[in-house]
Amino acid sequence: MPSPRTRRLIALDKAHVWHPFTQMRDWLADPEPLVIERGQGATLFDSEGRPYLDAVSSLWVTVHGHGHPALLKALARQAERLDHSTLLGLANEPSVLFAQALLKAAPRGLSKVFYSDRGSTAMEIALKLAYQFWQNQGGAAAKKTRFITFSEAYHGDTIGSVSLGGIDLFHQVYRPLLFPTLQVPTPYGSGDPAQGARALAQVEALLKKEKGRVAGLVVEPLMQGAAGMLKAPAGLLRSLRRLCDKHDVLLIADEVATGFGRSGTLFACQQEGVSPDLMAVAKGISGGLLPLAATLASERVYKGFLHPYAEQKTFFHGHTYTGNPIACAVALESLKLFTTERTLAKLQPKIERLRQALPSLLERPHVGEIRQAGFMVGIELMKDKYHRTPYAYADAIGAQVCRRARDYGVILRPLGPVIVLMPPLCTSLTELDFLLKVVEASVKDVTERYLDAGQAPR
Repeated sequence: MPSPRTRRLIALDKAHVWHPFTQMRDWLADPEPLVIERGQGATLFDSEGRPYLDAVSSLWVTVHGHGHPALLKALARQAERLDHSTLLGLANEPSVLFAQALLKAAPRGLSKVFYSDRGSTAMEIALKLAYQFWQNQGGAAAKKTRFITFSEAYHGDTIGSVSLGGIDLFHQVYRPLLFPTLQVPTPYGSGDPAQGARALAQVEALLKKEKGRVAGLVVEPLMQGAAGMLKAPAGLLRSLRRLCDKHDVLLIADEVATGFGRSGTLFACQQEGVSPDLMAVAKGISGGLLPLAATLASERVYKGFLHPYAEQKTFFHGHTYTGNPIACAVALESLKLFTTERTLAKLQPKIERLRQALPSLLERPHVGEIRQAGFMVGIELMKDKYHRTPYAYADAIGAQVCRRARDYGVILRPLGPVIVLMPPLCTSLTELDFLLKVVEASVKDVTERYLDAGQAPR
């Protein structure tokens, strides 16, 4: 039985808070939702003091762990000096220093940073920059107004970024509000090279058909995250870069989910030696402490906006908290930790542990596929994996497994029937082994009821 304090918090939450991506009818019916009170390392503690391994990094943002002393000190130090100052017509030291450090760490060729506050807005900025870049040139270039996207893509929840997306569950209801894109069937999945070859052929055919009318091609490097951790075929990104160069189209990389170590390198683009024209980063950018995002641009794109004042070709876009000094100071410290704590080097044995341990889950009759890119994992559940029969949406199979994992002391969040593992990069091997045991037990506990009901694979 929860304490009186916890019961009061739950009652107030249900009375006043509307949770994101949550069917509130179900939330209101939940007798004991978790109230998280504090965090330390890879662990969260609820209002009753119970520990939980944060296996989704508090929605993919926590990098070095909760409550990291260096990040807290950077936050307090900067807060004492300057809490906020607009970047409209002014500069501040943390935003300058972090931009310099971020560009040094990013793929070569990116030379400017435009700050915002979240992944959606970082992608919205990339979209608008790509469009206006060609409009500023005028003449035939101004005809470049279209964007090539992939089905199953997810680039955020603002209207522009939703227009670039391709997941009907999230986006279909808003279609009347959106602009159309040139959408290619996703080549992402288990990493099948044949799928990649088909997609590349379709992209090239579109570029030829729409010659002189395509402004940019938008891609999630290595993994389509929200689609259920769908893996890209090897070389896809490099080939897309080649096609964009051939047809003079801007390549826009959405590294909101894959950036800051999640893929095993600091940025996923670096695994294929690709430099995009525009790159959006967010989530892990501040280590999980504060809202911050950035859109990185090449010098070519940046120079496309350097015009006489009277021509009105300025990029008229901004946010109230753009380049917030406290967020930038924390982000700078987080980036330094990748070096001082050898984060990426220490991550490699953990990635390998996952690679070796995950295949054993495939022995379970309802685990259909496992997809991994670095420290990003999707475990897809199927009612009958031998006949590729999916669970019904109403089964909420992923949600059931994640709820069961909570009983074992692990916080997970599904993407439909896919169980996502995205723990903080600081997670120890011992914690990782515990996570894998809990996932296996939770899948077994929930799916066995289907076996008992005579729904075993044939």
